[in-house]
Amino acid sequence: MAQEPFPEAELWLLLGRAVQDSPVAKRLGRDFAEAFGSRFAVVSTDSLLLGVTGGKLSLYDLTGRPVTPPRVAVVRLAMTSLSSDREITLLRQLQAMGTELINPPDAVLTCVNKFWQLQRLAEAGLPVPDTRTYTDTRPDRALVGIPEPCVVKAVRGSGGHQVFLARDAAMVADVQGCLRPDVPFLFQRYVEHSHGRDLRVIVVDGRPVAVGLRTASNGLMQSNVSLGGTVEPCPGRYPVAEQLAVRAAEEVGLVLAGVDLLFEEDGTFTVCEVNANVRWGARVTQVTEALIAACAGRLT
Repeated sequence: MAQEPFPEAELWLLLGRAVQDSPVAKRLGRDFAEAFGSRFAVVSTDSLLLGVTGGKLSLYDLTGRPVTPPRVAVVRLAMTSLSSDREITLLRQLQAMGTELINPPDAVLTCVNKFWQLQRLAEAGLPVPDTRTYTDTRPDRALVGIPEPCVVKAVRGSGGHQVFLARDAAMVADVQGCLRPDVPFLFQRYVEHSHGRDLRVIVVDGRPVAVGLRTASNGLMQSNVSLGGTVEPCPGRYPVAEQLAVRAAEEVGLVLAGVDLLFEEDGTFTVCEVNANVRWGARVTQVTEALIAACAGRLT
């Protein structure tokens, strides 16, 4: 049976294998198809082959037929399993062939590692929690001078998983054998005033389009919805925080970003994390609307 021709489209929703069936991906596919019609296609990262042919970059489908790269691609990838040798290589190829990516590979790669993004934000002078991490040494040998109490989190992780609160360095030393050996961990200042709550700001093209106060359930420190937290929409309530989120997204280089901000006791905010693969609920329609507008502007 002959394989269907690869779709020719100006705009792609480029999906990694792990996120193809996610609610956000399905909603984006439906809404973008309605907005852009035949100019749009959903494309999986595992349906493409990369090449250099005659000294020029090339792209093929799995039958070896040439594929024309899109003018714009909205990218959805699983951050915890993302590989610089696989997905980032594909994004670099598309970018070099003229595709404008939402989000670009350097920004996505920065967000893969939570310490890489802290490096970028701190360099730009944005407020981030005091943090320690390590390279080759064991976690229990990296505890001198860590904040006490501290938040312990893997440099790769999402949804509030692999994050816990340690009252002191001794507690971290006690549990160090349970920490994943394949990635380092961060030891961050515990922002007690923000325990169980944070502000999630979704930024699109330099504009805050959705703002929500996230609150944890059952006394948890993490307020992630995936862990049972709730979200109260609050656009305009914290304008300074919204502008801080915009700056954080810009410094990392993201067109679409989910910025998590912590509440400090003095009324200011600290950037907790910047997320490249942000998720949002079905009722938060303004994010998709802003993305559609961003793509339409790039296609004109």
